[in-house]
Amino acid sequence: MFDVIVAGAGPTGLMLASELRLHGIRVVVLDKDAEPTTVVRSMGLHVRSIELLDQRGLLERFREVATEYPVGRFFAGIEKPAPRLDSAHAYVLGIPQPVTDRLLEEHATEVGAEIRRGRELVGLSQDDDGVTAELADGTTVHGRYLVGCDGGRSTVRKLLGVGFPGEPARTETLLGEMSVDAPAETVTDIVTRVRETQKRFGLAPLGDGAWRVIVPAASVAEDRAVPPTLEEVKQQLRAYAGTDFGVHSARWLSRFSDATRLAERYRVGRVLLAGDAAHIHPPVGGQGQNLGIQDAVNLGWKLAYVVQGAVAADLLDSYESERRPVAAAVLDNTRAQMELMSTEPGAQAVRRLVAELMDIEEVNRYLTEKITATAIRYDFGSDDDLVGRRMRDLALKRGRLYELTRGGRGLLLDQTGRLTVPAGWADRVDLVSDVSEELAVPAVLLRPDGHVAWVGDDQRDLEAHLPRWFGAP
Repeated sequence: MFDVIVAGAGPTGLMLASELRLHGIRVVVLDKDAEPTTVVRSMGLHVRSIELLDQRGLLERFREVATEYPVGRFFAGIEKPAPRLDSAHAYVLGIPQPVTDRLLEEHATEVGAEIRRGRELVGLSQDDDGVTAELADGTTVHGRYLVGCDGGRSTVRKLLGVGFPGEPARTETLLGEMSVDAPAETVTDIVTRVRETQKRFGLAPLGDGAWRVIVPAASVAEDRAVPPTLEEVKQQLRAYAGTDFGVHSARWLSRFSDATRLAERYRVGRVLLAGDAAHIHPPVGGQGQNLGIQDAVNLGWKLAYVVQGAVAADLLDSYESERRPVAAAVLDNTRAQMELMSTEPGAQAVRRLVAELMDIEEVNRYLTEKITATAIRYDFGSDDDLVGRRMRDLALKRGRLYELTRGGRGLLLDQTGRLTVPAGWADRVDLVSDVSEELAVPAVLLRPDGHVAWVGDDQRDLEAHLPRWFGAP
């Protein structure tokens, strides 16, 4: 029996498996596809995801194969300079999702996760002791917990009977990688003209002879799982640009819509949902993959502590109470962005107004922080504004804060030199007695996901807060 079964080997599932392995949890990842997908559903990692990669010592391997971009121009594609963000990583990493998948799978394997491809989950059952996953080949896999990271059409969510309310697709967009015969100068001129009014249109060179093509579809497909044809893409290019640019030799074709849905629950007994299995929304702003990775880091240490018996299973309820409101906020900002990208006169008027407001630095930063997930504050019931927020990387006398978070444990950063981590929690919380000119409080207690759980300088108060996140001594 495994400790945890993860259904889905996308970014969410692979990141979750790695987080669980940091705590020695026996985990298996099941994926229905025999080979990793080549479809590029996402093209980048935002600030908070970059910070999490740095916290786990993974950032440099991503930076080696990625391109850094400024954080501006992501809210509804409105062209504005990058605002000042409170982060040591105030940039975007341009990296195709298949590359992200590969790097995360390599890491998950390195730390001991078992990846089984070509294993489609078709049924599940659970009792007080664990979960049984039934596979399409007639075999079963047993685990103490199961997490569905199996995408927007999640089999796990459907088998649980969890509602997925929201709005169905109203518009659809075609996407693919293919060769283009038209001269690059011609493509650039036409794309610039079309994008003056149609923001869901574009052709971008990939540097290896292929182009990434995006164009609105004529209508919403009855079955979005069926990819479009090259001829369908050509027809829509001609409809919007007056030419199909001579596109041919498609590597892959896909479609996405503006459907927006949020799972009614993130947990049913010993089964949980994460990533697109729990929420879907239009891809504007590039938030989907990032939201899933951040789900995984929030859930991983909590589930590990519960499996180990260090913390009661009630801790898992905080996963939903923290992450579901974050997803709801993403759904709302993508709804707003889609309205601002409409070609209707009223929507265009609102877009112009929002663009004017974004000339105000505070407005630009506020909207950018929504996209980059750097302003999230979980409600821990504290009046201190720092509590519940993620801690940015700090320069300490002995190095960087994030260099001390590689093991996925809690961390007490004490600038007073007086506080201690009692022996009963020393296996879950590290003590760092150091100082930073960037930290204006005497001490902070960080959860394994980097969020501030406590601020102060009183030993008894610290010990009163440790059990909430790290269990009994």
